[in-house]
Amino acid sequence: MKNPYLVVIDVQEKLFPVIHEKETFLKNIQILIKGFQLFDLPIILTEQVPEKLGSTVEPIKSLLPDTNPIIKSSFSCAADAGFSLKANYMTNCDGVVLAGIETHVCVYQTERDLIHRGEHVEIVTNAVASRNFNNHQIALDRIRNNGGFLTTVEMLLFSLQEKAEGETFRELIKLVK
Repeated sequence: MKNPYLVVIDVQEKLFPVIHEKETFLKNIQILIKGFQLFDLPIILTEQVPEKLGSTVEPIKSLLPDTNPIIKSSFSCAADAGFSLKANYMTNCDGVVLAGIETHVCVYQTERDLIHRGEHVEIVTNAVASRNFNNHQIALDRIRNNGGFLTTVEMLLFSLQEKAEGETFRELIKLVK
């Protein structure tokens, strides 16, 4: 996978405060977003019924000021017409990277549906989270069994970088330290 797009799923005001190890999760997802921006790769943002769950948390929203979230009510992003329309424009992309919350609901169902469509899907294990750690772990196991690939923020970003040279590499090192 050389040219993926990132989907940041439902990191919202009423969900985020109750997420297991939320500060570590937030730090990792911020690095991931900045990494995708460094490589100039597309990012899709979603919000699950924001009238009930609030909008995207400010630390994420501030990194994506020109990105309008796709508002959805289905747990799976792939079951939403607005998401599917936007994803269909990602013709130059060779894979989908998923991050966000909750691992066992929206992330899992999105991965399942994208895999069924024949997409290459990678889940960033330290940039997805749930309220309950057991739900998170079981979801990662199911995702792996579905054919989704598990990765980490650094593993993914260094895989995109490939070589320890150039300005992008120097910026990436600063980002992950």
